[in-house]
Amino acid sequence: MDIGLALPTTVPDVTGPKLLEWARRADRLGFSTLGVLDRIVYPNYESLLALTAAAAVTERIKLATTILIAACRDSALLAKQVATLDHLSGGRLVLGLASGDREDDFAATGTPFAGRGKRLDTVVRELRTAWSEASPGLSPSRRPPLLIGGHSTAAMRRSARVGDGWIGGGSSVSRYADLAARVRAEWRRHGRTEAPKLLALSYVALGPGGREQAEGYLSGYYAFVGDKAAMVVSGVATEPGRLRELAHGYAEAGCDELILLPCSADPGQVDLIADAALN
Repeated sequence: MDIGLALPTTVPDVTGPKLLEWARRADRLGFSTLGVLDRIVYPNYESLLALTAAAAVTERIKLATTILIAACRDSALLAKQVATLDHLSGGRLVLGLASGDREDDFAATGTPFAGRGKRLDTVVRELRTAWSEASPGLSPSRRPPLLIGGHSTAAMRRSARVGDGWIGGGSSVSRYADLAARVRAEWRRHGRTEAPKLLALSYVALGPGGREQAEGYLSGYYAFVGDKAAMVVSGVATEPGRLRELAHGYAEAGCDELILLPCSADPGQVDLIADAALN
């Protein structure tokens, strides 16, 4: 199983220099991917701009939206942005999309929250049209691998219809095995003979004060889910041994790539996580 690392675009202590150093270290230390979380109404760095900055200071590592809330974005502009990033990075982009679950993100962009799944289907069709031979100026260097995020049956079916894989976040290792089995079943029902690429997301906060750092950040980031925010905090790997157990568990559950989500922008976290998860 590959191990990727998300950029700290949503954590309170992020700065431009920290983000760039984070990307450099992840590239140098052997992580497979730099992921990024996406929000609109939140004090985070914009996902595609952050990945573009990371592309400029890295050479090897893949760049992935894990995930992008595409249902509330303009398709023509998104197609142009994705094509540009893919060209600038030398074809390292992986496009993860989901319908989103925060009403305020949709309100801020003037997009209806209801029907967002159907809107995502429309966005995917419009992206492919924009990247077609009829629109060469919008074409990426190659069609980026498309991953669909979400635990709903609709998201799994969408991954089988239009995707190259699926991303699951916010679940336990034991639940992930069941989710992965459901995704594979949907792919078989849709006549897909190849295996889907399966990704998982999990939080990590190593070193002194890691638990407190995670609680402070995640209790605010997930305040909209109420008491469930505490469940997210309880699942954070704050010890190297726990992180190794987590990675082993996801691998056993059939995960192809685990993206670790940071709770701090301190570039030293990259080294700590690499020591625990890659060595």
